[in-house]
Amino acid sequence: MENRKKILIVSAPFYPQNSPRANRATELAKEFARQGHDVKVLTVFGDANYNIIAKDFGISISNLGRRKWKSPKFGKSKIGYFLTRAFLRFLSLTIEFPNIELTFMVKRALTLENNYDLMISSAVPYPVHWGVAASRKKNHQIAKIWIADCGDPYMGCKTDSFNKLFYFKFIEKWFMHKTDFISVPTEGSIDGYYHEFHHKIKVIPQGFNFNEAPIYQGVINNSVPTFAYAGGFIPKIRDPHEFLEFLININIPYKFIIYTRTANIVRPFALKSNGQIEVLEYISRNDLLFRLSQMDFLVNFTNGTGVQTPSKLIDYALTKRPILSVGSINSNFKNAEEFLKANYDGRQVIDNLEQYNIQTIVSQFLKLLELEIIKNTR
Repeated sequence: MENRKKILIVSAPFYPQNSPRANRATELAKEFARQGHDVKVLTVFGDANYNIIAKDFGISISNLGRRKWKSPKFGKSKIGYFLTRAFLRFLSLTIEFPNIELTFMVKRALTLENNYDLMISSAVPYPVHWGVAASRKKNHQIAKIWIADCGDPYMGCKTDSFNKLFYFKFIEKWFMHKTDFISVPTEGSIDGYYHEFHHKIKVIPQGFNFNEAPIYQGVINNSVPTFAYAGGFIPKIRDPHEFLEFLININIPYKFIIYTRTANIVRPFALKSNGQIEVLEYISRNDLLFRLSQMDFLVNFTNGTGVQTPSKLIDYALTKRPILSVGSINSNFKNAEEFLKANYDGRQVIDNLEQYNIQTIVSQFLKLLELEIIKNTR
């Protein structure tokens, strides 16, 4: 293939994991390979057979190694569970434990890698970027350009209950000085990063292969208004309490299905709903899309910040179902009442869906490589 590039993707989460960052790295690797490029992925292996995955995707996949740093445990009692959570939170805030181990794993793996055209590292977790920065030196650049792909900001994160401790800003600035570019998913994300690096930031949204989206094509005819939400919750930020209180007190029949790993936040409302609210575990993205496309509408809980935008909105848009966006605190649910009456005039509109096509996304990454090559030849 003419203009065939060597591409290295470094990401702790990867297929078959089911998370926004795993989907990001996986879709990029698949599309780069689909376009004929030589693609290698460095990731943390799970239980999957990666020889089969590599063959199916047409890429090379190598293990960053086994994660050995384990979270401390103080027994299975309520007090032990509380102490475990509190101590782990303390370690996470002070030294980014246990994810800090990824810094050393990535650095060690990259000593064996060189002569790539493009390297993309993915965060979260951010220690992946730190490991790349630690390994990239003047005599060992690894790739012609390095793009640090960021889902949510680090120091500028607005969806965590605690701010990062001040000394992490020096680590963030250190790794960003070493990058050639920083990619973020939305224009609003830029405000989550230090102004001195804004010239390096490029907006490259989350991308998916539209041809692989399994959307229900039949007629939707639910017996009662049926709607769903898929994703996590964050108390006081992406918080469903007020909306669920509204639902369990409204005198309208409905079915609300929630796919989440933070079921403890919503299960008390499900128990009060007489079966109208159902809480389920995550399922594969393809299965989820098919089920969501059979809903009357979908629910999005806003973060209350423009810095971080849920990637689920892209999947929601692919289902072609109306989207009800609700705030978390002090919200007015008149629009929700209209949705329950099948009036979707207040739906959230996702403009220019084509910008999320993975082919478009890959072309944006390759364009940055071309620009850097042109600049260096002048």
